[in-house]
This record gives sequence, C-alpha cells and structure tokens, in this order.
Amino acid sequence: MATVNVKPLGERVLVEPQEAEVKTASGIIIPDSAQEKPQKGKVLAAGPGTKDVKMEVKVGNIVLYGKYSGTEIKVEDKTYLIMKQSDILAVIE
Repeated sequence: MATVNVKPLGERVLVEPQEAEVKTASGIIIPDSAQEKPQKGKVLAAGPGTKDVKMEVKVGNIVLYGKYSGTEIKVEDKTYLIMKQSDILAVIE
C-alpha cells in the first residue's frame, strides 16, 4: 500500500473505507446500485488531538463509523474519508 500524504489536524482521522460487499452469503451478486455504503475502514493517519480531546484511535485500527460520517476526499484516484474522532463508533479488535 502506498503512503498517503495527508496529515489530519486536531482530532481528525483519515480512514480508508473497506470495499462494499458484492456477494451475499448465499452467493447472490449485489449490483452497484443496491450496495450499501461501507461503514468500516482502516485508520491511515490520525491527528495529534487537542488539549481537550485525547486521541484514542491509532494508525492501523479497523473502525466502525456512522453511515453519513466524514468528508470524502480523493487522492491519486482513491477515495478516503476524513472525519472527527467523535464520528467513530467503535474499534474492532
């Protein structure tokens, strides 16, 4: 994986969304128009936090976030999300 030259500020994190499921457990292929937006991703970069907010997520964590959380950004034809740490619901261990 290539490194992304984006450094989040404050309490923000850069997340690479995981690909949406294209096939159900029973083997049915889901068309693009019916796929749900992924709500799970990998933290690629995290800001330093603020004096009021300590950063709890680290680079490499797999996280769950709200359906409409974050702002999409494109870097070298890849789509990433940048969001506040408070938009992250859980860290998957």
